[in-house]
Amino acid sequence: MSQPPVLVSADARGVVRVTLNRPAVNNAYDGAMIDALIDACAQVRAGGAARAVVLAGNGRHFQAGADLGWLDAVRTRGAPANLDASERTARAMWELNTLPVPTVALIHGGCFGGGTGIAAACDVAIAADNAMFAIAETRWGMAATIIFPQLADAIGVRHLRRYAQTGERFGAAEARRIGLVHEVVPAAELEAAGARVVDALLKNAPRANAVTKAGVLRQAWADVHRGHFAAIVAEHAAGRQSAEAAEGLASFHEEREAAWYPRP
Repeated sequence: MSQPPVLVSADARGVVRVTLNRPAVNNAYDGAMIDALIDACAQVRAGGAARAVVLAGNGRHFQAGADLGWLDAVRTRGAPANLDASERTARAMWELNTLPVPTVALIHGGCFGGGTGIAAACDVAIAADNAMFAIAETRWGMAATIIFPQLADAIGVRHLRRYAQTGERFGAAEARRIGLVHEVVPAAELEAAGARVVDALLKNAPRANAVTKAGVLRQAWADVHRGHFAAIVAEHAAGRQSAEAAEGLASFHEEREAAWYPRP
């Protein structure tokens, strides 16, 4: 029997653990994982007893961005399917970003593309010293526009302009320097570091934390209005169907440089 793409559990304190669970593909997201993440957020909102959410990934990596095979399949299904996929992806980020309880991301191994959006959407991000990051969608002929609001809040426009265009990989120390993560710890101490932050969160009044988070978000790039949200979704969906996306995904599958890379 196949495992669910997202695991959700809660302890007696009201700490909910949301675990990305596609380790065979490094927790790359597809439509099923997106829907499961939306459902997990809905459970937190509806339950009313959650005090904090811890988000982690099973296997060797936290989250490797989009499943490019899934993206390639969606790309060929026409505009309505692409709009739906982008809308659901954007909604998952919005749901996570606006949960009325504190969220803590525990990041190990690879954290690429959408993974960086998840990290930025959480209130606290802690990285193991073996974590690696990249916003590499342009490498495959697409743009990560639906996670730009959260990333702009986390790392600022200046750093986003660099890393979203170069697609460079960078380590945990650089992620901390630019603000994507708050703390870097040895991999063996990641869970303990998360537990310390959760304990600090639980010492504070739940309503006061929720009001504080909502107040902060009102000042944020990620507090997007409905029209802006729709525009981001449309732009993201159109990019997936572009000629550059077709070539970029082909270059990935064929393990070669894309046609736009200059040859000697």
